[in-house]
Amino acid sequence: DVTEAKALPGVVDIVQVDNRVAVLANTFWQAKKARDRLNIQWDESGAFQQSSQELFAHYHQLAESPGVIAKQEGDPNQAFQTADKVIEASYECPFLSHAPMEPMNCVVQLQQDRAELWYGCQSQTHDQQTVAKVLGFEPPQVTINTLFSGGSFGRRLTNDYVVEATRIAKAFGQSVPIKLVWTREDDTQGGYFRPMAVHTLKAGLDKEGNIVAWQHRIVGQSINQSLGYGESTPDGSLMEGAVDLPYQIPHLSIEQHIVDLPIPVLYWRSVAHSHTAFAKEAFIDELAAASGQDPVAFRLKLLSKQAKHKRVLQVAAEKSHWDRPLAPGKVRGLALHESFHSVVAQVVELSVTDNKPYQVDKVTCVIDCGLAVNPDVVVAQMEGGIGYGLSPTLLSEITFKQGKVEQSSFHNYPVVRMAQMPDIEVHIVPSNESPTGVGEPGVPPIAPAVANALLAATGVPRRRLPIDANS
Repeated sequence: DVTEAKALPGVVDIVQVDNRVAVLANTFWQAKKARDRLNIQWDESGAFQQSSQELFAHYHQLAESPGVIAKQEGDPNQAFQTADKVIEASYECPFLSHAPMEPMNCVVQLQQDRAELWYGCQSQTHDQQTVAKVLGFEPPQVTINTLFSGGSFGRRLTNDYVVEATRIAKAFGQSVPIKLVWTREDDTQGGYFRPMAVHTLKAGLDKEGNIVAWQHRIVGQSINQSLGYGESTPDGSLMEGAVDLPYQIPHLSIEQHIVDLPIPVLYWRSVAHSHTAFAKEAFIDELAAASGQDPVAFRLKLLSKQAKHKRVLQVAAEKSHWDRPLAPGKVRGLALHESFHSVVAQVVELSVTDNKPYQVDKVTCVIDCGLAVNPDVVVAQMEGGIGYGLSPTLLSEITFKQGKVEQSSFHNYPVVRMAQMPDIEVHIVPSNESPTGVGEPGVPPIAPAVANALLAATGVPRRRLPIDANS
């Protein structure tokens, strides 16, 4: 029933497009107020109704059984039987929002034989083809003006909001610019999300504390399959960062369980590396602790054939003064990870005091990204990646209750603020090799580095993100 909404000032029209209702008005606020007055009955009988707790329980159940083999070397089953010690751990990573400062928006103007759009765009060719299909045009009849966007982090790689704006303009039927604006609540609750994931890891150690066997099972949605890109083993959107393990382990098995859910998922800054690095590097520190070894020395033994990783780790230990004692209440943790052909090590310094939340004081970041064409850009990307990765490390998660997202805006989907940012020191390893990625590799190591610092401080593993600030 649109009667009350249509009577409000500034409302031009209200149209139904597929399973959506759009209010067109002269200003955003007029459209928003009218939308709040719409009397809509939704049929949710066939909708997704599960909660995050139910999903995690299902994921853990799947992880108890063997998955599809993504990578196998040696004979891990036999190696586990002969190992002196076997250690197991499970890690949980929740759904995440991209949370760009600029919510989804798009301007569309339709004419009889052409369409013109203005918006921040990450996938022009695909968007042009899709908009043309919606309108019954050929792609050259669609012009896209790419604008600067206030953040994206992968969210604008799909065009749901662009198609929505186009369909609204088509339903309205007049050749005027139509500006679609999602509210922060729309953006937080409507997706697309970084998929949640459960990792179970098992390692066998010999009497000297060497890893002789490794098993890693990952349960989660496939972004590639969700977007219709087909099946693959290993599925890079779920497994990257796990199947390309840099550590020398003679017997290993890496497995995937892909879950089919109606929750829309998409590439999030650093994609699968954002959760595979957390599980892998946190588990490595647990193994080092179990065998009574220093985390740096433990990794260096495992990197005998990885000169680049070894060099980055050594520089990180040197620049962070790893071997130098810290003041009381201070502790260090590190993580090492390769993504997008760049190797990054991060050492965090935490303040851990009684009756106060832990605080990340400093991050020493070392990167080998080949030839650094513009070092200032490399430094800025590492700083931004660390800030972006700190939010889900400390604060952010998307949870579902009876099929609906519980968070709605920054009051209950908090992100790191300026006052919470640590001091960051970035060191670029000199190289004459071809340049590699810097936009995303700063994100993955920060969560395990924080977890590992807390393990060093308390002896208690942190296996779920976000890590409780009071724990």
